[in-house]
Amino acid sequence: MVKISLIQHDISSHIPRRPGDPTPTSRNLDPNMHPFARARERTRALNAAKMDRIFAKPFVGALEGHVDAVEVLAKHPDSVTNIASGSWDGGILVHHLSQRQQLLKLPQAHKGKVSGLCFADDSRLLSCGVDRNVKIWKIDGDSDHPLSVLPGKAAINSIDHQRSSPIFATASNLVHIWDETKTAPISNLTFPASTETVTAIRFNLSERSILASLGSDRTFALYDIRTSKPERRVVMQMRANSLSWSPTMPTSVLLASEDHNLYTFDIRHLAEPTMIYKGHVAAVMSCDWSPTGTEFVSGGWDRTVRIWQTGQGHSPEVYHTKRMQRVTATLVTTDARFVLSGSDDGNVRIWKTKASEKLGVVTSRERASMEYRSSLVNRWKVDKEVGKIARTRHLPKPVYSASKLKTTMLEARRVKEERQRKHTRSGESKPKAERKKVVLVEQS
Repeated sequence: MVKISLIQHDISSHIPRRPGDPTPTSRNLDPNMHPFARARERTRALNAAKMDRIFAKPFVGALEGHVDAVEVLAKHPDSVTNIASGSWDGGILVHHLSQRQQLLKLPQAHKGKVSGLCFADDSRLLSCGVDRNVKIWKIDGDSDHPLSVLPGKAAINSIDHQRSSPIFATASNLVHIWDETKTAPISNLTFPASTETVTAIRFNLSERSILASLGSDRTFALYDIRTSKPERRVVMQMRANSLSWSPTMPTSVLLASEDHNLYTFDIRHLAEPTMIYKGHVAAVMSCDWSPTGTEFVSGGWDRTVRIWQTGQGHSPEVYHTKRMQRVTATLVTTDARFVLSGSDDGNVRIWKTKASEKLGVVTSRERASMEYRSSLVNRWKVDKEVGKIARTRHLPKPVYSASKLKTTMLEARRVKEERQRKHTRSGESKPKAERKKVVLVEQS
């Protein structure tokens, strides 16, 4: 008599519970039973990184209509599709992104270039120019005449409007606060001893009474319109060209600088930046934060558009075309899916935030596959081969040559400073850290 041992399984765990359900599968996750699991996963990550670069086609299209350089872009705060652009020829266009149509065309809105644009509400647009005027336009109207014209005393370089309030600010040789219902400024916020020309101005997105400005004398200043006086000001090593407030961190502000870098500052501690973002090889002319607060876009004199991840000061996404000239304006749409850039060639270009993202209808199966490939690349980016494919970006030859030269120069400077720190006698001044060099003077 032979005794036979049997392994019995419950048949219900191996068949679908209901008709149409997938057949249950059992997996043994013991690594000793699957010695090649990591090797197979690495191969999948490598293929995912390659597929991401193969299908990377970021350029979507261009919005035409301007005949001169596009220097300012503005997005509607409550709309995904409405974008306004202003040109050096004095023309203003309001575009509908999804339909690629012009909702409003004002060919001679200002005499000279349009230097500032902002939306007041769903139906009104504010513009300013070097002709010293602020004009309020009706978006859904066909008239070429503004609703009202507010005259200034000097060329106006920037304008910004408070949310759900008739208050707006302008920047010229002075920082003025206006009320739409009045024809003259209601207050002046400029520092008493200041001789600067204010080039950019922005209201804080959360604390609406806080205002930030940039000056031609390398200053970054903060104002509080409740007290009608300036609060703090810092003098930087190089001039900043653009600023943007973080939508998720009210105390964080982003500056695009003339020294090829971008800086994030915590306005509670302005002595040094919280992060330095290096990548451009020429002056950075514009910047804008994504509504998610996890990334931002910048455009520079090197004819490239770059998308940065917050907290990662290197390896940004780089967009460029052969015909695109120097980028003077950048914008992230309200849904954070697209980036817009305005350049010297008179075009407003639309780019995808994620270069390999599929446009149109995406099924749940495709979505799960894309998320799996993305997580694989993120998990294996420390691998030499996977990381190289994921980081590498093609650059135009002039930008690549300049980047190579700049890297050599920065490395030589770093080595020199390290040697100075090592061999400087005690009591003598040593070279400062990179973050300590940005701000020269802090005033309050």
